This record gives sequence, C-alpha cells and structure tokens, in this order.
Amino acid sequence: MHVLVLGSAAGGGFPQWNCRCPVCSLAWEGSPRVRPRTQSTVAVSVDGASWVLLNASPDLRAQILAAPQLHPQREGRSSPIESVILSNADLDHVAGLLALRENHSFALHASAEVLETLDADPVFRVLNPSFVRRIPFRLDHPFASGGLHIVAFAVPGKRPLFFQSEGEGIGSETEMTVGLDITSNGRRFVYIPGCAHVTDALRARLAGADLLFFDGTTFTDDELPALGLSSKTAARMGHMAMIGESGSLNALAHINVARKVFIHLNNTNPVLIEDSPQRRTVEASGWEIAFDGMTVSL
Repeated sequence: MHVLVLGSAAGGGFPQWNCRCPVCSLAWEGSPRVRPRTQSTVAVSVDGASWVLLNASPDLRAQILAAPQLHPQREGRSSPIESVILSNADLDHVAGLLALRENHSFALHASAEVLETLDADPVFRVLNPSFVRRIPFRLDHPFASGGLHIVAFAVPGKRPLFFQSEGEGIGSETEMTVGLDITSNGRRFVYIPGCAHVTDALRARLAGADLLFFDGTTFTDDELPALGLSSKTAARMGHMAMIGESGSLNALAHINVARKVFIHLNNTNPVLIEDSPQRRTVEASGWEIAFDGMTVSL
C-alpha cells in the first residue's frame, strides 16, 4: 500500500492567505525553517497506478499538478483517480470535488448524511451523476475501493461550520465525522484528520495499526485566542490540541501503532517550524509531522 500526502495543512493552508502570525511570517519571508503546505488531502494506492483520494481539498488541482502519479496517463481524458472518500463535509475537505467536474468517472464514497449535505448545495450538481457515482457507506461496515478494504467509523467531532449553532454537537460521534481504517495485503493505515477527543474505544480500534495519520490542528488548545486571531479554542473547533492533559500526545501515548504522523496542521501551529522546541517535543514523543509530498509504503 502506497500513501501519498498531497496536502498536510488545515483549512486555509500554510501560510494562510491573510495571516501574518509568527509562523506564517516565516513562510512569507521564505525562511528555510518552514515549508509551505496545502490543505489536507491524502492519496492511497495498492499498485501505484490506480489511486483513491481521502478527502478533496480546495487545493486539489495544484496538488494533482505537483504529483506525477496523478497525471493523466493516456491520450484524451483520463485520470488515475478511481475514487474519493470523504471523512466529513467540511469545506476544506469537499471543495476540491469541484475540480473533478470534467466528466471523469469516479466513485464518491461518504456517509449518507455527508452526501445529503452535498446534495443540498446546488454548486455540487456540477458533478455529473452519469460519471460520479455517489455511494453511501455504513459505519463499521467494510467496503472496497481501488483494491483497498475500508471501514469508516465515527470519531468524536462536529458538524461543518456552515451548519453549526454555537457549540452544537462538539464531540458527538455521528456520521458527520469519521475515521477511515484501510487495509491491503495485511497492512493497516488509519486516517483521522479531525477528532475532538480520544475515547477508550478509539484507542482500542487503533491498536496494531502500521500507520496512523491523526488530527494535528493546533499545539495548544488556546493557540488562536492567545494570538488574537480567533475566540475559538481547538476544542471549540472540534479538534484536539497536541499538548495538555487531554491533548493527543497524552491521550495516545501508549497506543500500539508502528508509525504515528500528525496531519491537518493549522497555520498557527509552531510545530511547522522545523527547529522549534514544540517540534522537538512532538518528535521526542514518537510522532512525525506530515508535509506535502510525503510518501509512505507499507
């Protein structure tokens, strides 16, 4: 199984187009201490020829251009992209579907509630149903795509921001936020780009995975308020901070997973600075930081 990180940042990318926080400032200045990142999308393949996308960020067209594996391989119109699997209906995970509207046949897998969210927005009608097959999955029921065996499971999360009332449903486990447990040839990859908190059931599910990509949105819970950029904490946004008593480093400290990688990194997160003490803290805890173009073969 081949895993290719097309984009590793949270919504807005890094640097964010309108942000001059301390981390973004380094990117705007071209500092070698940071690498720019696009919004999170991951591609997975069994054979390196046919690819499954996990989410479709607004940066998807640029991500395809940057990945020769996803370029058309035949004359006329073609693409190695066989399917897209959505983990939620957040704009930074679905807006890239609009870049796939040019009459290319592929399967779109998502929960029934996420598909209903797309159906309610007339913009997504540009995805011609004659070419794009919308296939609902059921939680905890295996399905296949691109030679991969996949199980979607609920994780504590939230409804998309454009559907929320203040504080609505933060941390609830529903079809609107899922993780993806992907297996091929006896190897397991678990993808969870958004998670509000870790439960005992989630820890048990992760046990024995060969690779975990997990929500790395912020380093501290109050990261954005402390910078004066937002009143929302990570918890209020439905994400876990890395540090703190309820942070992911603590919550996942003893899980039996061979390789652990943080993805969906907010532009304010100081772990994006490669020589920062925060980055050293994360790496000393056995975690890696995803970057655009990162590849893992299992």
